[in-house]
Amino acid sequence: MIDRLEQDLRFTRTALNLRGYRQELLASNIANADTPHFKARDIDFASALDAALGGAGADAGAPLELARTNAGHLAGEGMAPHGAAVKYRTEYMGAVDGNTVNMDIERAAFTENAMHMEALMSFVSGRLRTMNSAIQGQ
Repeated sequence: MIDRLEQDLRFTRTALNLRGYRQELLASNIANADTPHFKARDIDFASALDAALGGAGADAGAPLELARTNAGHLAGEGMAPHGAAVKYRTEYMGAVDGNTVNMDIERAAFTENAMHMEALMSFVSGRLRTMNSAIQGQ
């Protein structure tokens, strides 16, 4: 029974984790809007979700391991959750200081991602309410 519930909610859990990670990236872009030479970053949500769920694109974005050439080197902090490939956003209008953050694009992406997260949370909430009423026999 628990395996069935886990399998049923796996997609939603993975999607929420990726949406949360994307929200962190977008917030970082907005926070660094005035940082010289900062490059805006983002993930392709659809391909990251496909890779996380073991779809056809799962091997396409296989992360590289960082090489430690000296014992004093710190280990890399790892990869993005579920192997999401973090990419630099295309520069639409160059800035004199080399920053590629476009606040209009970042705010729109942040808001869109937040709305998707809210929809997923509503879906999970409704699904759990349905399971609870089925268990209680109502």
